[in-house]
Amino acid sequence: MNKSEMAEKLAKKCDISQAKANEIVQTIFDTRPGHGIIATTLDGGGKVQLAGFGSFGTKSRAGRKGRNPATGAEIFIAAKKYAYFKPAKGLKDRVAD
Repeated sequence: MNKSEMAEKLAKKCDISQAKANEIVQTIFDTRPGHGIIATTLDGGGKVQLAGFGSFGTKSRAGRKGRNPATGAEIFIAAKKYAYFKPAKGLKDRVAD
């Protein structure tokens, strides 16, 4: 399912216009800087927790040494910050059944 399909289902389920549903989905999931509720919260170092569904957060990975598989030369892999999603027990149980 993509964002437009999600907006279509939201519009039908909540009896709202397709345009309004699309605006709601875009407001939550947009990844452009300064937009999107989830992305903006993660940018600020926060965490988004949706009870029964899961949580979004960020983690940091330290820089480390690695090897170029083609040449075998040692390289340095830079430190980075990345987003993660951890499903809640309710979601894990539902998918597992």
